[in-house]
Amino acid sequence: MTINGFDQIFPLGEKNDAYAQYFVGQSYLAPLASGSVPVSNVSFEPGCRNNWHIHHGTGGGGDQILLCTAGSGWYRAEGADPVGMNPGTVIRVPAGTKHWHGAKADSWFSHVAFITPGEDVSNEWLEPVTDEEYGQLPKNGANA
Repeated sequence: MTINGFDQIFPLGEKNDAYAQYFVGQSYLAPLASGSVPVSNVSFEPGCRNNWHIHHGTGGGGDQILLCTAGSGWYRAEGADPVGMNPGTVIRVPAGTKHWHGAKADSWFSHVAFITPGEDVSNEWLEPVTDEEYGQLPKNGANA
């Protein structure tokens, strides 16, 4: 699918209005599979990112898997350096990890996301990633 010169293999989906309160900027959501492991394509306009959040779960559940399929984005776990995401990047976010992800300032970004099934799986939305914090991300180098 192409939008504004942004090519991706999965549908863009609809504006992610149901979760808009947890994003800075515009995101889009395209459910790809339902069932015991729902899978969605999430697309972010340039500069869009979700709030800090934590996925909870026990019994092996609650890990989030992010598979970058198009564009360029960021993943950051609390207390860790930001990780640049480009097509082919795979991130496993262990349950209980405070983190956020989103597009780089100058690029659209899409990832396929799902949560590993288990017991007591839930999501806790936290504070937004501020413009100041986002503005401090690397502009060049290996992690830019």
